[in-house]
Amino acid sequence: MVEQAEKEEGGFAKLLNFLTSLLPIAIIGGLLYAGFFVKGSTDVKKVEPKAVERRDNFYSIIAPTDQIAWAVGTGGKIIRSEDGGKSWIRQQTSTIENLQGIAAWDAQTAVAVGNRGLAFHTTDGGKTWKPSSVPKSDNPNKLLRVSIFDGTAWAVGEFGGFFRSDDKGATFARVLPEKDSALNAVSFRGKNGILVGEFGSMLTSSDGGATWVDAPVENKVSLMSIAFSTETEGVAVGLAGTLMTTADGGATWTLVPPLTREHLFSVIWDTNRWVVVGDKGIMLTAEAGAKDWKLGKVFEGDIAWRTQIVKGGSHYYVAGANLGILEDGKLTIVGR
Repeated sequence: MVEQAEKEEGGFAKLLNFLTSLLPIAIIGGLLYAGFFVKGSTDVKKVEPKAVERRDNFYSIIAPTDQIAWAVGTGGKIIRSEDGGKSWIRQQTSTIENLQGIAAWDAQTAVAVGNRGLAFHTTDGGKTWKPSSVPKSDNPNKLLRVSIFDGTAWAVGEFGGFFRSDDKGATFARVLPEKDSALNAVSFRGKNGILVGEFGSMLTSSDGGATWVDAPVENKVSLMSIAFSTETEGVAVGLAGTLMTTADGGATWTLVPPLTREHLFSVIWDTNRWVVVGDKGIMLTAEAGAKDWKLGKVFEGDIAWRTQIVKGGSHYYVAGANLGILEDGKLTIVGR
C-alpha cells in the first residue's frame, strides 16, 4: 500500500507540474481574448465650447425685440439671446470667416454678411443659416454692414461694394459698379437714401435706391455710420472724431467742432437721444436737435473699441472688442 501511495503521489506531482506549466499560457490567452473581444463601456462626453469666449470679437449686433438679440463676429460666430442678453447660444454657419454685420426683419428672419463677400440668411430664428447668393468679385469684397429699410436689405463693403436684397437676404444684386473705395453705411427715409464711405464720400438717392449721385461735402475723412431721427434731422460720424449734422434731410451738412480725436464707428437715435460710440470706450450723446454734444465713456475705465451700439428694451448692447450690455450706468461684459 505504501508503494501504491508513493506511485499516486508521484503521479499527482507530475500532474501539478504540468498544470503549473500551462498557467502562463492561460494568462496570456486570457489577456489576448480581452484585448480583442472585450470592449470597454466608458462613456466619452463631448465638451461643447462656450457661446462667448474671452478671445471673441463681435462686430455687429441687432435686437429685433426687447428680449431677442443676435451678434456676429470672429470665426463665423453667430450667437443669439432670447432673454434680453442674460444667456446666449451659438448658432452654426458653414464658414470660419469673420462676420461683420447683421440685420433682422423680425425674431425669425435675419441676414448676416462678412469677409470674402459672404452672406447668410435665416427664416427660423437661426436654427439654420443658409448661404446667400452674392455677386462674385476678383477683389476682396469684404461686406462691412447690412441694414434693412422698408423690407429691403442693403449691404455695403470694400471696393464700392453695394448690394440689395428684396427676398429676405436669399439673393443680393449689385447696385453700383466696383471702385477702389469702401462704402461703410447707408440710411433711408422713405425713398430718400444717403450712402457714406471712405474719404468722406457721400451719395444720395431720391428714387428708393435705383439711382445714386455724388453729394460732395466739406469733410474728407472717412464716414463710418449715419442715422436719422426725423425726415430732416440726421447725424454722420467717422474717423478721427468726425461728427456731422444735418437739419434739412442731408441737403447740407455741418461739421461739429471735434470733441475727441478717437475714431467714431456707430451712431443711433434711440427715440430719446443721440448716442455715438467708438474707439477706446468713447461715447458721445446729444438731445434732439443734435447741437449740445457731451463727451463721455461707455463705462468709466472702459477702453475697448466699439463698432456698434443698439437699443434693446431697457438697455443697450455694444459690440466690438467684446460684447457688452449697458444698463443703468453699469456695463456687463458677456462671457466674463
